[in-house]
Order: sequence, then C-alpha cells, then structure tokens
Amino acid sequence: MGEHGRHERCPPSRPEILHFYGADFDEATRLTGTADGRLELVRTRELLRRHLPGAPADVIDVGGGPGVHAAWLAGDGYRVHLVDPVPRHVEAARRAGVDAEVGDARALRAADGAYDVALVLGPLYHLLERGDRDRALAEARRVTRPGGLVAAAAIGRYASVFEHTATTLLTKDRVHDAVRDILTTGRHDPGRKGFTAAYFHTAAELEGELRDAGLGEVTLYGVEGPGWAQLKAVEQHTGRPLAENHPAFEAALRAARLADRHPELLAAASHLLGVARR
Repeated sequence: MGEHGRHERCPPSRPEILHFYGADFDEATRLTGTADGRLELVRTRELLRRHLPGAPADVIDVGGGPGVHAAWLAGDGYRVHLVDPVPRHVEAARRAGVDAEVGDARALRAADGAYDVALVLGPLYHLLERGDRDRALAEARRVTRPGGLVAAAAIGRYASVFEHTATTLLTKDRVHDAVRDILTTGRHDPGRKGFTAAYFHTAAELEGELRDAGLGEVTLYGVEGPGWAQLKAVEQHTGRPLAENHPAFEAALRAARLADRHPELLAAASHLLGVARR
C-alpha cells in the first residue's frame, strides 16, 4: 500500500451527501432511468473508449457508485476496482460482481502507480472546497502509473439553469435563487432542497485543476452536448420515456458528437469530462 493513501487523514465525507445517496436518491438508476441519463452513459462510455489503453488493464473507479461504469468496463475486459464512500453503493457493486470497497477519493488505499487508469467520475461533484478537489486529483495521479490515464468528470456550471428551465422549476423562487447562486459561485451549499452539497465547474476550472494536479495532455469534453435538456423537457412534459432509438435521442447524441469540435459548446453540457496523462 502507498504510504500517502494509507496514513494521510482527511475530513469525513459530508453527512448530508452520505444520507442523500444512502437513503434519498437511487444512483443505480440515474444513468438508465431517463433519456438524459442514458445520453450521459452512452457518451461517457464512448469518450472513455477513445482514450483507454487496451484490455486487460487495471482500472480504479473512484467514486464509482453502484458500479454502472465498472460493469461495462469489466465487460470490455478490464480489471476494475471500485472505491466509493457510500456503503449502499459498494454493496450494490459487489452484488453485481464488482470488486469494491468503501473509501475516500482524497485518501486512497492503493499503492503508488498501481493502476493503468484512474477514473474520478463522481467525487468532484461533491467536494465543495478547492483543497479537497486538489487532494482527490492528486490521489488519482499518485495511484496511476507514469503515462497512465486519469479521467475526471464534473457537473457543468450552467447545468442547473438548463435543467430547471426544461422542467419549468425555475419559475419557483427557491429554485431560481439556488440556480442564481450556483451561476455566481459554483456552489450548491448544504441545506438547500432538491439536491445535496455540490460544486459546478466551468471548463476552465476543471482544466486548471487537472493541470495543477501535475497532469498533462488535458482534453475536455462536454459529455451530453447541447441537446440534453430538450430530452428532459420532452420526458417531463409528456410523462413518457424516450427510447434510445427515438429521433430526439439520436439528434441529441449527434449534437454532442458535433460539439466535441467546438470548445465554446462545453458550457452547454450537463457534465464535463477531462482526460489527461500522468
């Protein structure tokens, strides 16, 4: 085990986050139960496949939740170890056959250079303080071999305004005020209803945090592209799910792929994905 990850202490995960994912919200269906969630899954998978080394390779899935990404990675032939702070997630991942442990992105137990790939596809969402995000990215870099891949996801700064326009919840004063504050500060602070403590990145912030962690060859993607909120609006207001073969889903997917060539459109995505080299 690496000395850094085993012995360095960090503050515990915020209790409201553990409660949100442990009791209030079912993360197991977030990427499969709605059209915009499935768009995120499809795009994350195809973007990572552009950069992943050939299988088999060793992947640590940090903040991997109940193992949705770990499952397809294992299906592709990768050796995956999942770490998540929520016991409910770890139990679900283990039931699905994923090697998983309870742990914190800021203090991993893995040895230095133990993995070919480190995925950080959830922790940055809920680390409100820059120092905590820096520690998580430093740990991802530490456990990745030289030349290996580090991929980190973030919630886009403008996701809430697109989402709550699509759902029309922006007409409610408390939602409007929460969205206003996110746009100004990037923070959704503890105690506000509708979500848990969260940080919303701009593209420049995510790139800067990856580079400051000592990572190079940084490439940013807007995961869902500019059409995801339209899918949410259709499902919200018709009450019917959109299948992946629906023309609206196919159009949103094509729009996301087109947007990869236009950095200005990063701001329109619900999530950002940064890929970099150790």
